[in-house]
Amino acid sequence: MENQMIFAWAIIFCLAVAPVYGQYYSRTVRAGPRVEKITRLHFFFHDIRSGENATAIPIASPNTTQDPPTYGTFYAMDDPLTMESELTSTLIGNSQGLYLDLSRERTKFTAIFYADFAFTTGRFNGSSFSLFSRFPAEDATSTIREMAIVGGRGAFRMATGFALLRPTWSNTIGDAIVEFNVTLYHY
Repeated sequence: MENQMIFAWAIIFCLAVAPVYGQYYSRTVRAGPRVEKITRLHFFFHDIRSGENATAIPIASPNTTQDPPTYGTFYAMDDPLTMESELTSTLIGNSQGLYLDLSRERTKFTAIFYADFAFTTGRFNGSSFSLFSRFPAEDATSTIREMAIVGGRGAFRMATGFALLRPTWSNTIGDAIVEFNVTLYHY
């Protein structure tokens, strides 16, 4: 009985002390003025869904008879970023992320994108920005689309901004080359 009483008092003591010592350290500091920077980037994105070296693959697809299924298909991507529109031009980074095909009409591609655009060479080596936005369908290949930049790391820490996309080439399989003109606001 005495052992049970000691145990009970020990538990009560631990529970009483835990709130006192269990609080985390926190201090609010007034931030000084920050200088916002603007960076403009231009590169080409290569989304390849066909062949042995595909850079975007379906990871989930609806149970339909459509061949190949497009509407509702979920893709994982690891797409190269280059200086010019040719895939053999200078590789500057890659775009890794996910997109969901939302278009029921097979001739128009509409998707929701989440991707991290990481740079592996040059001035922004080790930095990246995140894009999370809707890619709207348009009739003309040359039509410019706008997507939102929602964050970044490295040189692009706390980035916001927008990307203007212009598809320069695509085929019926879903392969595409897209020109990116990006404006980033960051600190």
